[in-house]
Amino acid sequence: MVAFSCILSNTKTNLHLLINAHVGNPIVDRFFYYITYLGDGNVAIVILLMILFYNIRIGIYCTASFIVASLSSVGLKHFFFDDVNRPLYIFTYFEHIQLKLVPGVQIYIHNSFPSGHATQAFAILMSLAFCLNNQKLKLSLFLLATLTAFSRVYLSQHWLQDVTAGSLVGIAFSVLFYFLIFSRPQLMKFNKAILNSKKL
Repeated sequence: MVAFSCILSNTKTNLHLLINAHVGNPIVDRFFYYITYLGDGNVAIVILLMILFYNIRIGIYCTASFIVASLSSVGLKHFFFDDVNRPLYIFTYFEHIQLKLVPGVQIYIHNSFPSGHATQAFAILMSLAFCLNNQKLKLSLFLLATLTAFSRVYLSQHWLQDVTAGSLVGIAFSVLFYFLIFSRPQLMKFNKAILNSKKL
């Protein structure tokens, strides 16, 4: 709701500049530099393998959510919104404003909408959250996904609209596959670690 309120009350360039004004604190810069990797495809594969080894049923569910959400994001990015450029491109060539950038980050300039990192982070972390009963852990996973998505704006890789849309795509498929896969009684036999047959 906060993101929607900000998007509706500001232009995307003004909104980005408001966020970009806070870039420059070494501790915060490093925090977002590293947390953004939770939405990276290679890191996502490692996380999914860890989940699969812990619980096959949850791993199947999270993997299905991740794959379909990622493919949907790529399809939207390259076939429907391929003309949406990223902040650095717009501010460099149209607004003529120099953004504050975090050192060491490779900035992309095209195929901005939606954010793939936000999609992937929400697809995996929210799928995992739906499997848990602990409300504090659920909230922690949601906050982690939100911070990962926000890191893409902080690092000037995306607009706030991009990460909001990506987050919604990730959540949508985590909900869809919860009912299509995780809630199915047929998969209860896979409710075990990959290295043993004990119920978890």
